[in-house]
Amino acid sequence: MEKTYKYLLSMVFVLIICTEGILQSVIEAADGERPFIIELFLQNPNRTNLRTFENELENRSYLSNKTQPFMRSLQYTVLKDTGDKALMGKDGWFFYKPGVRYLIEPWPSKSRQVSEHDNIISAITDFRDQLNSRGIQLLLLPTPGKASVYPEMLTSRTEKEHNPVYAQTRKILNDIQAAGIELIDLFSLYQQESVRHEPLYLKQDTHWSTYGMQLAAQHTSERLIALEWVNRKTKDYTLKPVAFSRYGDVLRMIKLPTFERQYEPELLKCTQVIDPSNGLPYQDDPLSEILVIGDSFLRIYERDEPGSAGFVSHLAYEMKTPVTSIINDGGASTLVRQELSRKSNLLQNKKVVIWEFVERDLLYGIEGWKKIAMR
Repeated sequence: MEKTYKYLLSMVFVLIICTEGILQSVIEAADGERPFIIELFLQNPNRTNLRTFENELENRSYLSNKTQPFMRSLQYTVLKDTGDKALMGKDGWFFYKPGVRYLIEPWPSKSRQVSEHDNIISAITDFRDQLNSRGIQLLLLPTPGKASVYPEMLTSRTEKEHNPVYAQTRKILNDIQAAGIELIDLFSLYQQESVRHEPLYLKQDTHWSTYGMQLAAQHTSERLIALEWVNRKTKDYTLKPVAFSRYGDVLRMIKLPTFERQYEPELLKCTQVIDPSNGLPYQDDPLSEILVIGDSFLRIYERDEPGSAGFVSHLAYEMKTPVTSIINDGGASTLVRQELSRKSNLLQNKKVVIWEFVERDLLYGIEGWKKIAMR
């Protein structure tokens, strides 16, 4: 009897697994599409292709797309759980969960055989040395995570803490500086500025506010001049005020329209950088002496709405000269350097590379911290 029960249970389990795939293939065929499962057998079974297939399969899943909104709604209603990417803070503030997890997980991770700390120092030093061999200087711009600057908006328990919540980040930054690498200390700057009324980060979003971004651009410009690596030029860009409303990325990660409608979109007041010679928004110059590489903190306002109003444009405004940029969402630890290696012609005429990466990438950077040979 027990053996029959286990057999039936196994059959039901297999049936449940197979039903989803069969249903998905039938729906795709009915829509005149080739069943996506066939793609699995048409490409090399390597890690990259399998990961891409898995992600695409998850996005296409009919049952998943139909049931997930209901399950997320039930999950929030019963458990107040906003999913695996978002955390609700206080007074309408939202935080990116991996960024918060970075602050509380043991670091370096015990699950990894090689210390992330050693990889980071080695990768950055190697990149610096490769640039120096070409006569190019490296300036790091580690960007604080939102929870490191405003932990009190996540939980009241941090208000009793006297030490910064980013102690592990401070240690690695100190070690980077001890290795002779120049960096912009936004952590100290933001800690001083966070007591002011103007917020440095968006309430519903992962990223810095326009004020926090402009502060970083101004501070970077001042540091470049102080180091005497480049000179401020003579191109006088103008600023054009632009206002628009949008929901933040963390709020949208919850993927609950009914929940989203409980909040008003954030009003963003930007200043777009305009080239007075033609009246058009700022454009990069591949032959500039300055190259900026980084992640979505460079993308916001710059390539997103309203455009030409982010860190890259404002650095050009402060330096009075156009710059060059490479932006890779979530890939500032390694992927952006791989892209630079493929576009090594962008290093021509360069005197400075500014490398921005968000704090959590010290532990969670895509592809880790690899040494990448510049071609």
